[in-house]
Amino acid sequence: MSNDRSSPFRDAHTDIETATGVPATEQTRAPAYRLAFADDDFLCRPELRPVRLQLELLKPQMALDEYGVESTVVLFGGARIPSPANKEMASTKTLAELSCYYEEARRFAYLVTTEALKTGAHRNVITTGGGPGVMEAGNRGAKEAGGISIGLNIVLPHEQAPNTYVTPELCFNFHYFAIRKMHFLMRANAVCIFPGGFGTLDEMFEALTLIQTGRMRRVPFLLFGQSFWTQIINWEALAEAGTISREDLALFRFVETAEEAVAAMADWEGAGEKRGAIPGRS
Repeated sequence: MSNDRSSPFRDAHTDIETATGVPATEQTRAPAYRLAFADDDFLCRPELRPVRLQLELLKPQMALDEYGVESTVVLFGGARIPSPANKEMASTKTLAELSCYYEEARRFAYLVTTEALKTGAHRNVITTGGGPGVMEAGNRGAKEAGGISIGLNIVLPHEQAPNTYVTPELCFNFHYFAIRKMHFLMRANAVCIFPGGFGTLDEMFEALTLIQTGRMRRVPFLLFGQSFWTQIINWEALAEAGTISREDLALFRFVETAEEAVAAMADWEGAGEKRGAIPGRS
């Protein structure tokens, strides 16, 4: 990120360096003497949570703005879904069968990125959670097309590292799930859901809720694998019970292939208009 050198004031980095060179005394070794913005213990206090939330919102937003990212296409999907080449290593027969969606995610990201590169701008940039499985496939397809992609990783109790296909300058790490999910949707021109588990379901229903309640524009919302999703969720039962409106079933479409998904994006209602995500990015 660039630093503003137009200010007449001494910059923060210089003072951090200067502060480390002062004589070591009882006073300078005391935690109270540390610069507040360079004091990890202070920044991690419970009372500073609002500041950490703001920082976690601002850091990726500023980086994406400076990189020139205009819009994104978001891929949600299971971290456990293997590539077709590794499906024999899957822990269940079903996971092995779902490996076809790794390939569809890779192919979809390739097609979207190839088309986006024709504009010469950073539009419809593939965005994933930055991990393995479907996420890896999305970042991989974008890289194979010669484009960039975004990875929004998160610190988990078990070891997790970004996949090697994410553009390094656009690979972010989060502490707060809520801020991470907000970043997924802030620039979204489309949301694509592949088979997955709790995390995928959480991301899917939050995005659908935002669209259903008018808190987010109606962007193309595509569910890959109708047989999987109709087995996991009884959508018709929700409409028949009246807990959702039947019209809500039109908020999304089922697709099976990358080509079908690209076509659905092109003929989606309002596809000819400039689509954002949350109006005003507020």
